[in-house]
Amino acid sequence: MSGYATRQHTVRLGGHDYQIRALSDRQQYADPDGLARKAGISSALWSLFGQVWPAGRVLAQAMSSFDIEGKRVLEVGCGLGLSSLVLKRRGADVTASDHHPLAKSFLEHNAELNGIAMPAYADLPWDEDRPELGRFDLIIASDVLYERDHAALLSALLFRHAKPQAELVITDPGRGNSGRFTTAMLAQGYTVNEQRSPFDEGDLPPYRGRLLSYRR
Repeated sequence: MSGYATRQHTVRLGGHDYQIRALSDRQQYADPDGLARKAGISSALWSLFGQVWPAGRVLAQAMSSFDIEGKRVLEVGCGLGLSSLVLKRRGADVTASDHHPLAKSFLEHNAELNGIAMPAYADLPWDEDRPELGRFDLIIASDVLYERDHAALLSALLFRHAKPQAELVITDPGRGNSGRFTTAMLAQGYTVNEQRSPFDEGDLPPYRGRLLSYRR
């Protein structure tokens, strides 16, 4: 598929340099077959999957040392797949998921760029039941609470796909919707740990960004 411009980033995480193909800027848009339109992705939101966001780097950094032994892992809203690639390099049983029509192809390309086996991939709309995907020990996501209704959608998805004993790790840059999500997770029996974190070199305390960890 053509009609958009890309560039390559080098992101250093856990002692490794990752080469990541991303969209060249946030003005890119190409949907000749109407796949994004069918998926409910507007032209204004189309390019967001294809950026290396600060929240994505924070999540990937956390995954470079997170305990993954014996855990089945799901990344929700993987975008370019940085965290899934970090986990796959470490030998994790990881499934990347997104609903953007180009997410899988960008993930395949980025895996090849880094000499990493392609992670399992699932097209995963948040509002659809996908029982064939199964349940996971660890579910991760970055900057997925950017609209008010996302807390309810994401908590329902996690209810369907988290094992009875599970961990969730969410990075949030401070968009103001994490409180609703935490309330929903507490209702599902999770405990929460909130760590305020810098997401950019220029961030100063008290930080708006949060590394949110949930466990039950």
